[in-house]
Amino acid sequence: MTGSTSGARVVPTIDELRGFLAGRRAAGASVALVPTMGALHAGHLALVARARELADVVVVSIFVNPLQFGPGEDLDRYPRTLDADVAALAGLGVEFVFAPAVAEMYPKGAVGTTLTAGRVGSLYEGASRPGHFDGMLTVVGKLLNIVRPDVAVFGQKDAQQVFLVRRMVDDLDVPTSIEVVPTVREADGLALSSRNRFLAPAQREAALTLIEALRAADAAASDGLAEVLAEGAAAFGDHDDVTLDYLVVVDPETFLPVADDARGPAVVLVAARVGATRLIDNAAIALG
Repeated sequence: MTGSTSGARVVPTIDELRGFLAGRRAAGASVALVPTMGALHAGHLALVARARELADVVVVSIFVNPLQFGPGEDLDRYPRTLDADVAALAGLGVEFVFAPAVAEMYPKGAVGTTLTAGRVGSLYEGASRPGHFDGMLTVVGKLLNIVRPDVAVFGQKDAQQVFLVRRMVDDLDVPTSIEVVPTVREADGLALSSRNRFLAPAQREAALTLIEALRAADAAASDGLAEVLAEGAAAFGDHDDVTLDYLVVVDPETFLPVADDARGPAVVLVAARVGATRLIDNAAIALG
């Protein structure tokens, strides 16, 4: 791979980025994309580090995508910290930060053509946030077309998103491989998230309920699905500031709920609201 650079070039337009990448490809370079919405933390930087291992040129996109926010969600509240994000990427070997305005990505305003996430996109996060995954797939599809990376790197924390992106790439024959990096956590187990900054100290402690629920579910996995669901949900019983949205067990191959008598690999998905902040997490388990 090429040597690390001290800083990244911030590129605001599609044409500029395509021009820069055409020059790098002409020199034989491979390209990795790390799609983000900014407010970067150590979890994002782990994706960047993996991208550096996989390709010569790393592109980090920073774009808060309005299509994946529904009415009443935190689009306006979502942190926008471009200067701090670019500083965090300094010295990590990122060559380009693609930071387009909304008008650059959606110049006609309303979008006439979108991707549809299908049945899995209407479950779990999709049930709680209707249209979220259609918007996510649409912007990821646009980014893959703009950057045309050899590989795109995502985090396992967003497990349903990863499943849907992989399926889209497979269904549409997109010539990009998808690399998934394990969830990066704080020392006490809380999954890193850009939304964690909204948690007050007491809420930060209460947010550990999510990882406690996943640990309880894993501990009960040998006893089957009913015990996994019961033990996972029980972890939320003592926290007034935490409201469970869903806790489900899915087949990693289909992302549909497992059968009552299922055995073998599975994924536990959990979402909860801590105060006004919505958090998600997941863990792989072995049922039975």
